[in-house]
Amino acid sequence: MPSKSVIACCHSLLSHNLTIAFAESASTGRLIYDFTSVPNCGEIIKGSIVCYDRSVKEGLMNIPSEVIDKYTAESPEVTQYLAESLKTLIPADVIVAVTGLASEGGSESEEKPVGTMFVHGYVKDRAWKTKFQFEGTPDEIVAQTIDAIGTVLLDELSNV
Repeated sequence: MPSKSVIACCHSLLSHNLTIAFAESASTGRLIYDFTSVPNCGEIIKGSIVCYDRSVKEGLMNIPSEVIDKYTAESPEVTQYLAESLKTLIPADVIVAVTGLASEGGSESEEKPVGTMFVHGYVKDRAWKTKFQFEGTPDEIVAQTIDAIGTVLLDELSNV
């Protein structure tokens, strides 16, 4: 079941007659799932690209391998590239890209522990970005991220 912030975000998108698309890495498709679980919101959803593996980020999303090598696949820089690429692949009024470390085995470090999540988006042509730090199981981290994205997006949509 989608969180209250996702439900409110969907209703705001509907009231503003805006569409949304997602580029998902760490959220593995759960972001679009939660948004499409809100009744009557099918008309606002354009689609989602799950680009979990590096090869998909490079091949489909056109992220230069040098950028991933320099910053890691779980970074604000790569997340920005994902958002920018998504704008051309799935044109929508609102773009949301998310990467991060929901579990061990990525580029975690002392400065970027498991639970670090990066989000970059656009509302029309206005960019926004944020970084979250959550604790819990991978499922809990992803759920907290989706809820937080809904909250941030609600704030961004209040400026439309």
